[in-house]
Amino acid sequence: MFNPFREDEAYSECLKFINQIKTSEIKLVQISKESLERDNIGVMIGCLVCQDCDGKKIVLRTVSGNRYDVVSNVDDSSIFVKPIVSSIQIQEALEKNDLKIHQLTEKIESLDNSLEKSLFSKQRRLLTDESLNSVFNLYSFCCADGKVRSLKEICAITNGNNLPPAGTGDCCAPKLLNYAFSHEMIPISMCEVFYGNSKTRVSFEKSSPCDERCGLLLPVILGLDILYRDNDILVINKQSGLLSVPGRGPEKQDCVVNRMKRLYPFTMEQPAVHRLDMETSGLLVLAFNSDAHRKLSKQFEEGVVYKEYIALLDGVLSKLGIPEHGQKELYFRLDIENRPHQIWDEIYGKKAVTEWKILDVEYYTSPNGVRRPCTRILFLPHTGRTHQLRLISSDSHGFGVPIIGDTLYGTCNPGERLMLHASKLSFIHPATGERMCFECAPEF
Repeated sequence: MFNPFREDEAYSECLKFINQIKTSEIKLVQISKESLERDNIGVMIGCLVCQDCDGKKIVLRTVSGNRYDVVSNVDDSSIFVKPIVSSIQIQEALEKNDLKIHQLTEKIESLDNSLEKSLFSKQRRLLTDESLNSVFNLYSFCCADGKVRSLKEICAITNGNNLPPAGTGDCCAPKLLNYAFSHEMIPISMCEVFYGNSKTRVSFEKSSPCDERCGLLLPVILGLDILYRDNDILVINKQSGLLSVPGRGPEKQDCVVNRMKRLYPFTMEQPAVHRLDMETSGLLVLAFNSDAHRKLSKQFEEGVVYKEYIALLDGVLSKLGIPEHGQKELYFRLDIENRPHQIWDEIYGKKAVTEWKILDVEYYTSPNGVRRPCTRILFLPHTGRTHQLRLISSDSHGFGVPIIGDTLYGTCNPGERLMLHASKLSFIHPATGERMCFECAPEF
């Protein structure tokens, strides 16, 4: 995954930390037994440069895993961040089933009968999952919004309640960010560097947070799923149910813009250059500074930004005689007596031009278990009107078939979401002039 913060200053701190280890000014002390397969393969070194509430620079250091503590002979202001869960706590959580799992393993290896092997393997898998759950129950993380969330709570959001990979929570990034947010520090620069001997890794090489484990944790810890960031722009995958910009009233202040400004205090006051409906998920670009904002806004106004959306429509379009590919011009305006609904108005409405391609006919299973046919469709909007894609789908002048989960123009059953996702976004970078293209597949 993409590093959410710049690396330069933290990279220098990583190299400084490694040099102090090499000169024995700092010693990594192993506090747990090393497995044979991981012996002498090296370690990830992580540093996070922060500011505290008084504006003072603080350097946080850590190493991956939960095997090491440090003994330091240097007098500096850096802080070594220890594992969120110690190796002793993990061992205690595993002890309950450890012997039974070992005995089942020996039993399975001694058997020739495939049916018996399968039965005992199932028993072992249940015990192993129980042990992993016991370990994962120990983990919780302080997030950017100041709230503490358990690993299970986070995985319910990002991993569909599936068990995360072993070692989730032991990488450098979540440990560093957990410490920073729990101590009300503002992250500025973060970097991870490999140090050691490995046939597959290069010592002193910078590394981004891993997709497998950090990819589950960091979007929730940070509050944003960050796909790209530089000095001028931020590109995220917005979750369904999150406002793009603040609304009216204190209950509508949690949004992409305010989460961005919380993570990056140097952000301009109004960084949004376009919006996605609260219920729509997908790609969103924002600007850090006024020059980037002006240039991006101009691209959206002139229609040179390329966008694609994926949607699931609540029915089969081909049965209604709708062609596989086409383009429509529709005219809508705000229904002033029923905000924020839009209504058809051929005289006073604004023109909305939408191209579409039918991708597939499939079955959708609702949260209550009912299966029904639906159409997966690709939308290519040539204009950016309010609710444009929801209206071409639902209105009688369009398809007359709403998007599944549409609270405004269709039906949204308990546990459902709007099945509309901004899957592709392409624009000219406001500073470099290069064409940037981002793609992000929907969860549905």
